[in-house]
Parts: sequence; C-alpha cells; structure tokens
Amino acid sequence: MKIVIDADACPVLDITLCLAAEKGIDAVIVCDNAHFIERENIETIVVDKGADSADIKIANTVKKGDIVVTQDYGLAALCLGKGAKALNQNGLIFTDKNIENLLYSRFMAKKARMAGGRTKGPSKRTTANDTAFIKALTFLLEES
Repeated sequence: MKIVIDADACPVLDITLCLAAEKGIDAVIVCDNAHFIERENIETIVVDKGADSADIKIANTVKKGDIVVTQDYGLAALCLGKGAKALNQNGLIFTDKNIENLLYSRFMAKKARMAGGRTKGPSKRTTANDTAFIKALTFLLEES
C-alpha cells in the first residue's frame, strides 16, 4: 500500500506526507511540470502539463489497496474501480455509495456553466477542514 497524492493545488500535501511518515507508509507525489512539487525523500512523478495529465498518470499506476488524495471526482471514481481508496482534501472519503451522486452534481454544474450560469466556488479553507482530513486519512490508514 502507498499513498498517491494528486499534488496540483493540494492544500494537504504536507499533512499527508507527515501522516505517511508516522505510519511508515510510502507516499508518491504526482504533479505536472507547471506545478513541480518536490519534498526530500519522497518520490515525485512529474508529467507534462495538460488537461488531466496527472490524473491519467495516477489512474494508470494506482493499485488495489492504495490510498489516493484528490479533489477530482472522476479520478476518485477510476481509483475506486481499481480497488483503491480515495479521499478529498476536506476529509470526504469517496465510496461506491457516494461517487455517482458526486459525479452527477459535477456534470450538472458544468452543464449550468456551459449554458451561461454561474456556480459557487469552494469555501475558504479552515482548520476544521484540516482536522477532518487528518481524521479521515487516519481512519483509512488504520483500516488497511
């Protein structure tokens, strides 16, 4: 098992790496070359900049039992399909029970934007978000 981090715009990168180190679990950072992110003693995979290039790399390399940290519902769905676990930066654990509704909500929001509508962006990050993320990731690590 390893933790794979979709690191482009990931506000919990250092928290994730700290928890992985505490539990003795390998972590991998995946980012595109526009967001080159590197930490000492952590494997970093850099892909070419492009729409979903980091997501495609993660989807192609994740294995059953891995944990993926991502904000992307589509990537989370692909990872779940391969037997991996996934959670977002606010501690939402993606499951077979919630991913379909999340994907549908994303589709409807995109459809509204394409028709000229506006959708609300994410709320400002809080310490409660970090706490929820730590709790969820700890749960997944202990569950494995």
